[in-house]
Amino acid sequence: MKQIKSESEILKIFKKSSLFSNKWSSYFSVYDKIFKPYKNKIITFVEIGVLNGGSLLMWKKYFSKNSTIIGIDLNPEAKKLEKYGFKIFIGNQTEKLFWKDFYKKIGKVDILLDDGGHKNLHQISTVHYSLSNIKNGGLIVVEDTSASYMREFSNPSEYSFINYCKNIIESIHRRSPLLKKNLNKYSKKVFSIDFYESIVVFNINKNKCKKSKFITNFINTNNLNDFRHDAYFQNTKKFINKKLEFINKIKFLRKIIRKLLYKNFLIEFYENARIKKILKDIKR
Repeated sequence: MKQIKSESEILKIFKKSSLFSNKWSSYFSVYDKIFKPYKNKIITFVEIGVLNGGSLLMWKKYFSKNSTIIGIDLNPEAKKLEKYGFKIFIGNQTEKLFWKDFYKKIGKVDILLDDGGHKNLHQISTVHYSLSNIKNGGLIVVEDTSASYMREFSNPSEYSFINYCKNIIESIHRRSPLLKKNLNKYSKKVFSIDFYESIVVFNINKNKCKKSKFITNFINTNNLNDFRHDAYFQNTKKFINKKLEFINKIKFLRKIIRKLLYKNFLIEFYENARIKKILKDIKR
């Protein structure tokens, strides 16, 4: 029996909005997933880039009727949307002073959705200046992150938004004691990051951003052996026998190879060769 896929709840609301808006179709399944836990709660929701207000109406109907829906835009004409019950702020999302004044007036928010200018500085500034003003359990959602791969937005680049996200991933890993690194503002606030096609979601929760601790259930493990390194050693030997068979025929080279083998040099060479092969498939 053929299964009928139900239409996204937010998409249904979007289609009935009396004000114009536009979104990519793939976004709605993401919205349903990430916003569902907030649906019946009274929250403060902020959207950057409101156009003619269609998406603001969508959020107003989707979230609790007592929620506060706020729009941010560069266009002073957006102020007209306040007649629908929204709070509208006019300002530049790249400006630190704008964000300082904004959060001073409205306080911390539950969800911040960036559908603004899409340039690297726009998206990076929004996350950087808003991070400290998102409530625990809240979200920063950045849309149209495909811009990080588009020439129109001066990308691909070292300074793309996606590369910025990669640096935050490094910050998250600082919570591992094995790295021996100090926590920064990102390590202390960003619990996790979810990546979707053209959407990045930052899950904010400082209570969950603690340094990790090594724990054990105290079961006796004296009879257990770690076979990882032995397996690597055997794989490297197979690699040498198959790809570099001539080395075994030369006594001098054979001694050098054995020394290198125990220093993990050839193990890394072997593994990197396999990884390189996998990466070729990703870049096709």
